[in-house]
Formats: sequence, C-alpha cells, structure tokens
Amino acid sequence: MNNRKKRAGARTLAGIGVLTAVAVVLQYLPLVPSFLKLDFSDLPELIGAFAYGPLAGVAIALLKNVIHLLVSQSGFVGELSNFLLGGVFALTAGLIYRRHKTKKTALLAGAAASLVMALVSVATNYFVVYPLYYNVLGLPEPVVLGFYQAILPSIQNVFQALWVFNVPFTLVKGLICVAIAMPVYKPLTPFLKGRRDASK
Repeated sequence: MNNRKKRAGARTLAGIGVLTAVAVVLQYLPLVPSFLKLDFSDLPELIGAFAYGPLAGVAIALLKNVIHLLVSQSGFVGELSNFLLGGVFALTAGLIYRRHKTKKTALLAGAAASLVMALVSVATNYFVVYPLYYNVLGLPEPVVLGFYQAILPSIQNVFQALWVFNVPFTLVKGLICVAIAMPVYKPLTPFLKGRRDASK
C-alpha cells in the first residue's frame, strides 16, 4: 500500500511538472500582443485540477508564474495577476469536478470557473493589480485608462473599462481553455494518472 501511494505521489509530481512546463511554453504564444494578452497557459492548470485536484491546478499556476518571473517585463505585476486569476480558475473547476467526475460535470465546472474568474478579475485588477501599475511601475491611471479609450472613447473610468473589456475577455479566455480541455483530457488521462485510473 505504501509503495502504491509513493508511486501515485511520484506520478502526480511528475504530471504537475510536465503540465507546468507546458503552461510556461504556452505563455510565450500569445494570440493578441497587446495590453490585454490572450494565451492558453491556463489550460494545463485546468487539466491538472481535473487530474490531480484543485490544489494541483493552483500549484501549476504558481510555478508557471514563478518561472516566468525570470523574463518578466512587468516587474512581477503581470505574473501576480496571472496567478490570481489562473489560481481561481483551477481551484473553482477542481472543486466542482472532484465531487462527480463525469464529462458533463467537467463542462459545467469549466464554465463556472470561467465565470468566476471573469468576475474576480474586476476585484483583483481594480484593487490589487492596477494600483501596483500606478504606484510601483509608474504607469498613471490616466495612461491605463487611455489604453481602453483608444478602443472605446466613451469609457469614463477604469472600473467601467474592467466590466466592458476585462470581464468578457477573461470569460472568453476561460471558455476557450475549457473547449480545448474537453476533447484532450480523456486521451491524456492514462499518461497523467496511470492506466488503472484512466476512467476518471
């Protein structure tokens, strides 16, 4: 029994390591090279949360961003934001999925996690991330607001911009990760969890 637990633990750690490496690579493949960056690096966190539990997904989000600090261009602020949202995404999906491990539950868990991540993005950006941009990185609030107004001049303030732009953007980003995870998770399960666990 102890040997079996050790093998399972080693497999989990190895899987988390592989998924973290994939997440790091995906961070370098943004689809939108702009102020709002769309990447698929939350996908391995979601798969990890499904395969190993919610805390594993959070761990992948943390490790991915710690590694990315080595090449950070945002003075850790971007990595903090990515971790907060990715962690919430993986935690929510993992908590829901572990109660009933079916394809339908995985889909509902991913959709719910995407919505939660989108809503949480308002609070994390408004109260944590953007104040760090203003006060630590020397990027004044009017400049940040200007990024949004360049797209939609009628935006009056950053809080409004977060609801108009960040919430739908983050929601779509999460849903795209869910859409990709659904067909690939099952084939990856034997590799991630071992043949005996391939049904979950």
